Amino acid sequence: MENKQMQLTAKQQSLAKIGALTATGDISALKIAVAEALDNDLTINEIKDAMVQLYAYAGFPRSLNALNTLAETVKERQAKGVKDTDGKVATALPTNTDILALGTKTQTDLTGRPVDLSALSSDIDRYLKTHLFGDIFASDLLNWQEREIVTVGALSQLKGAESQLNAHKAISKKNGLTDEQLAQIEKIIPPQLSQFPLGQSNDAYAQYFSGQSYLAPISNEQVKINNVTFEPTVRNNWHIHHATKGGGQILIVTAGRGYYQEWGKPAQELKPGDVVNIPANVKHWHGAAKNSWLQHLAVAVDGENTSNEWLEPVSDEEYSKLK
Repeated sequence: MENKQMQLTAKQQSLAKIGALTATGDISALKIAVAEALDNDLTINEIKDAMVQLYAYAGFPRSLNALNTLAETVKERQAKGVKDTDGKVATALPTNTDILALGTKTQTDLTGRPVDLSALSSDIDRYLKTHLFGDIFASDLLNWQEREIVTVGALSQLKGAESQLNAHKAISKKNGLTDEQLAQIEKIIPPQLSQFPLGQSNDAYAQYFSGQSYLAPISNEQVKINNVTFEPTVRNNWHIHHATKGGGQILIVTAGRGYYQEWGKPAQELKPGDVVNIPANVKHWHGAAKNSWLQHLAVAVDGENTSNEWLEPVSDEEYSKLK
C-alpha cells in the first residue's frame, strides 16, 4: 500500500506548481494553477507571499507577472461569483527590529549553517539577508517547509540552477520533506528542456517504457522525426529495428543526460549534442540517467521491410550500475 505521508498534499502540490510555472513564465498554465490553489484552500495572501518570494529565484519580471496573473484570476472569479479569501496578514515586526540580524539568523537556522556571500557581492549578501530572509522568510504566512516547496518547484525549471536546486533539496529535507516528495515536486510539471516541444504522454508505447515518457512528432514528411522525453530513471525496453535493407534509427540528444547501450557492449553516456547511429537489426535500449531527464530526437531511417521488435525490460540490477 502506498504511504500517504510520502505524497504531497493538494496544498503542497499547488505551491510547487506556482513555483514552477512562475519560473517558466507560462502565464496561461499559471492561471489554471492559481485557480486550483484557491480551490485547494490557499488564501490570496499566501499565494501572493509565495510569488513575492520567487523574485530572488526567478527574477523580478517573472515574479511581477505572476502577481498580475493572481490579480486577474481573482478578478475573473469574483465576476463569476466566487469569493476567494484574502486570509491573514503577516504579523508585523516590532519597529525596533534589527532586520539584518533577524535575516541572518533566519538564513542560518534555515540552512543549518552560516552563509556569507559577501566575497561575491556584499550588496547581494546584505539584500538577501535583510529582504529575502528578514522580510519574507521571517513572515508567518507560509512556513519554511512550504517556502522550500515553492523554491524547489521554481529551481527545478531553471537551466543552470542545478547547484542551487541541490542545496535547496538538502534544506527541504532538513525541514521535513522526503526524497519521494522532492521527486514529486521536480515532476510537478515537466521542465522546458529544449526548444522542441514536450508533446503528449507516450501512452501508445507506455508498455515498453519503465515509467513516464513523452512524444512530440516533429516531422512526418520525407523523414519521420519524433522528440522523445524521458523522466529521470526511465528507459525503454531492449528492442530491435529490423530491416532487410537500410533502416535503423538516429538519436540526436537535445537536453539532459542518459544512456544508450547495444547488446553485449558497455552503456554509452548521452549528453546534449551527441549523435547515435543505430544500425538495423541491433538489439539496444536508451533512456534517462537516475538524476536527470533526457530528451532526444529519434530519426527513423528509411529501409525495406522495416519493423520494430520490443523485447525484455532493462533490469533494475543492470541499470543501477550506471551513474
